[in-house]
Formats: sequence, structure tokens, C-alpha cells
Amino acid sequence: MTINRPGLPGDLPSAEVLWARWALVASLEATTEDEQQAHHRTGTWVDDAGLHLDDSGCTWWGFAQRGEGRYVLFGEDESSGVKWHKPPVDMLDGAPDWLPHEQLQDLLSGYELGCVYWYENGAWARAPYPATLDDDGLDCGMSRFADRKDVLSVIADEDHGTMPAHDAETLLAHAEGYRLTPELLLSLVTEPDWRQLDRPAMTRALARAGLHRP
Repeated sequence: MTINRPGLPGDLPSAEVLWARWALVASLEATTEDEQQAHHRTGTWVDDAGLHLDDSGCTWWGFAQRGEGRYVLFGEDESSGVKWHKPPVDMLDGAPDWLPHEQLQDLLSGYELGCVYWYENGAWARAPYPATLDDDGLDCGMSRFADRKDVLSVIADEDHGTMPAHDAETLLAHAEGYRLTPELLLSLVTEPDWRQLDRPAMTRALARAGLHRP
């Protein structure tokens, strides 16, 4: 799936699919040590506030559920020109009242926000952009989750024990179907050469992400 620059709402998969892909990666990478970090956390993870991505460099993102069928995606990549655009772009123009406006306004006031997308009634939306805006950072930030082939590559890479392709496909299919159990997850993962998997943390992350619906 190609993401335009600047992004278009139709560039993203459904919020449920995006959540499942992101949450699966977060579960595979979960560690107790990272959970216990009291200050700035990096990587891909899930907590009570939702899903997070931070590479400790040029990109950070948050993704949260805001009630049944409602989601908000917000963050920044250094490629975004939104906050520097003249005249200013109102990233919350047309935004529904159920967004976390106080949190978003706080980020805006600190020039820490590159774009905001919201999802409701099965569709993504964002504020209108001027024709002179070149990029809002959505491509660099979310392309890793937007294309299913890219997600499979991430799942099967050496950071996750060089998982066989068919096992990666099984995990992703069960995650996207919201039928991924801890037992299936732990039965298919393999130990990377450079680290020991933290299975209790992985199980906790999977539960927080809600990738198994009875």
C-alpha cells in the first residue's frame, strides 16, 4: 500500500487492521525492562494509553482507541512540514470532539506534533491541507504498518528469531482476525541469537492490545 506525501486518509488500512499489525510487533518486542522504564521509552510498545512508536530520533507516533469504532493516530516524523507551514495549518480543523484535545493542544503548543488522523464510521479523516504542503510525515511514520508485505518482513526478521515465512503469516493472519492467543504466539516465536525472549512481557502486551476476542 502506497502512502502519498502528504498522506491521504485512504492511504491507511482500516484502524482495526492497523492496530492489529502494530500491536503484534509491539507484543513480539515486549520486555519487562522496557515496561519498567520511568522516563523516555523507545521502540514499539503498548500500554494503557494505546500503541506507541518512538525511534529516539526522527519519528514518534501514538495510536489510541477512543470508544467503539473510534481511533486517533497522531505523531511526527522529521519529514513533516505541517508545523512549519506558512500560513499555519490547523491540524484539528474539523476534528470530532471525542479526540483527546487537551493532549493534542499541549503537543501543538510545544511544536511536537506533525499530523493528526482520526477514524470513525469505518473511515479515516484529517484536517484539510493547503496545496503547498509537501509532506505531513505519514509515509515515513506509518508505511511500516500500511503495507502487509512490510509487516511480514518485520515479523520474520532476525530481531524476532528469523521466523519462517509461514509462521509470520500465521501470526499476522490471527492478529488481524483478532484471534491471536498467547499460546499460539509463544508457540511460533523463535529465540533471536542476540537476546532472550521475555515471554511474560509478550503475554502482557498481547493482553493489553486485545488481539484475542472471545
